[in-house]
Formats: sequence, C-alpha cells, structure tokens
Amino acid sequence: MSAWVLPDHIADVLPSEARHIEELRRELLDAARGYGYELVMPPLLEHLESLLTGTGEALDLQTFKLVDQLSGRMMGLRADTTPQVARIDAHLLNRQGVTRLCYCGPVLHTRPDRPHATREPLQFGAEIYGHAGLEADLEILLLALDCLKATRVPGLTVDLADARIVRALLDGVPVDGAALADVHAALASKDASALAALAREFPVASREGLRCLLGLYGDAAVLQEARKCLPDRPQLRLALDNLAWLAGQLDAGSVKFDLADQRGYAYYSGARFSIYVPGASDALVRGGRYDEVGAVFGRNRPAVGFSLDVKELVGVAARRPLKAAIRAPWLDGEKAASLRAAIASLRAQGETVVCALPGHESEVEEFLCDRELAQAAGRWVVQAL
Repeated sequence: MSAWVLPDHIADVLPSEARHIEELRRELLDAARGYGYELVMPPLLEHLESLLTGTGEALDLQTFKLVDQLSGRMMGLRADTTPQVARIDAHLLNRQGVTRLCYCGPVLHTRPDRPHATREPLQFGAEIYGHAGLEADLEILLLALDCLKATRVPGLTVDLADARIVRALLDGVPVDGAALADVHAALASKDASALAALAREFPVASREGLRCLLGLYGDAAVLQEARKCLPDRPQLRLALDNLAWLAGQLDAGSVKFDLADQRGYAYYSGARFSIYVPGASDALVRGGRYDEVGAVFGRNRPAVGFSLDVKELVGVAARRPLKAAIRAPWLDGEKAASLRAAIASLRAQGETVVCALPGHESEVEEFLCDRELAQAAGRWVVQAL
C-alpha cells in the first residue's frame, strides 16, 4: 500500500472545494453574528475525563483517544463541540443572563456516522443558554434556516419532533437502557413487529401509544391525530402544544412532523428539529432543546442549539462563481519597482492580482482573470481582457 494513501473516510480538500467551504464558513458565521451570537474556539483536544464528562456511550465510542506526552494523562480529540461550549458557558463565562455562542471547527470520529460520510466533519453550530421559553427554541430554528438561506441552499423542509413524547409514554414503565435503545430503534425504522415484541409486557396505554407513533408523520394533521390516539397526559399535551406553536411561526408548507423520530433521545430534553434539503442523504441540520447539557459542569440551565457539517453543506449549496482577478506580468529590471507598486495598490483596494511567472502565463486555475495590468503611456493601468 502506498504511504500516501489516506485512512478510510479521511480526504484532502483541494482548492476549488476548499474555497467553497471557506466561503460557506464565513457566511454561516456572519449569519450567526447577525443574531448576536459570539464566536468561541474550543481546543481540538482535552483531557478525556473533561471531554467526555456527561456524554453518552455513543460519543465515547466516537472519540479518538491518546496519551499526553507531557502529563501522561489520557486525552481525547473532540467528536462533538457542544459539550465544550457548555463547559465554556458554565465555567469560563458564567453569565447570569442569556448567552449566545457559535463555533466552527473540525471534529473527529472514529467511525463515519453514516455511509460515505467523512470522519473529519467541519462542525458549525450555534447555542443559546439561559432561556427556558419557546422563544429561544424558535430563535435557534430561525437562525438555522437563515444560515441555510445565506448559503443559498434551496428546498428546505423542517421535521419537528419532541423527546418528551416517548418519555411520557414510558413514564413509570420499568425498562433498562438496552431495551429503551431497542424501542427507539424500532420507532425510527417504523418496525411495527419489532416494537410490538419489545412492548408486549408494557401497560396497555404505553403499548398502544407507541404503536400509534409509527403512523404519526406528515403535515400538521399529525398533531390532531396525536391528540386523539395518544394518552391524555400533561407532558404529552405540553409537547404537542409546543410543536404546534413552533410550526405556526414557520411557513406551513415547509414543516413536517415525525413523532416517532427520537434520534438523540438521551441528549435532547424537549422540542427537536431536523432540516432536510434535496440532494442530501440525511438531515443536513439537527438541533433542539437540551437543558441538561450543562448539569455535569455544575450549571444546569436552559440550552438549545443546532449543528451541521460544512463539508456536507458544500455538496448541496449553490456553487459560487470564481472571484474576478487581475493578471499581471512578471518583470525584472528598471520597470519592476513601478509594477510592484501598482500591484500593491490594487491589492490594498481588495483586488486579487495574480502574477504570471515566466513561462506560465496561462496557468491560473482558481481565479477568473477578466482584466490585466498593462503599461500604457508610461503608466500601469487595468485593462479588460
């Protein structure tokens, strides 16, 4: 095997795609800043016990681990940035009111989280801490949508669900962690026979409620059907009311519901959403409320946020045109000083000036040279090509 072959699901990003990714990153961060979100940059690696404090087994399995040569302690390369941002909110900022934070940086996964995915996503996310009301849920959802609109992604569809629905149906039902994971997997795959087998010993109301969830996906009529077929319990009513309110703030044609979709059930504490776009094999954005995220850091306060992989976004966002540039000759001798001064002046004005090295006058790949710098009447002037 060649020494130059990269590990599976790890790839170099070449100029054209790298340019597009960087443009998207800037647009995403600008959109978050427009909402008042402050940028933070957590480290790529931390002591393992800090990095994985309070996270589930799934994140532990996704985390690369290594030994710190300075201290001998175990360290981890982050697989998700949200726990780090929660730590920053709890311990470094420790503000009393609302805190809005955003980030964009690489994360590493020991395994791809789905077929053909990279193990080195470039994760962008935004989180708001300190407000328990639905206003924060709506703000984070609107920001997620505006981020995708800013990057010119068409055909957005929002799927809404709520982590409290299954919890309310299983309230008081003795079920261990492994069985609970199997229940959620059966719900996610809409596997009625597997769900029936798992729930055969459950109380009738819980068993029938879970069975009902399998058909509760589609448009706004789903919520009305849910009120009819699910048990009349306070937590269920609250979850359905919250979903109805959130959906009412959005374009009705772009909102769907899938009440059986409980991915991230151990993480989310309330309403959650996924955003789908044509051309993406799975949800492009996932987010929602996770009020317990800061508890392990000694500060259990409301939190809601979302994240996406910019490398995945680049596959569905509209391709940007090449940046217009100016081609300049390469000169040596008495005219070189005036040429360099002209080039420096243009670059100071924000222009891209590409100097054609001797013998390579036609080799410009990543820039659209629609003008050239030429000498006329003893002066360097920009002329159209």
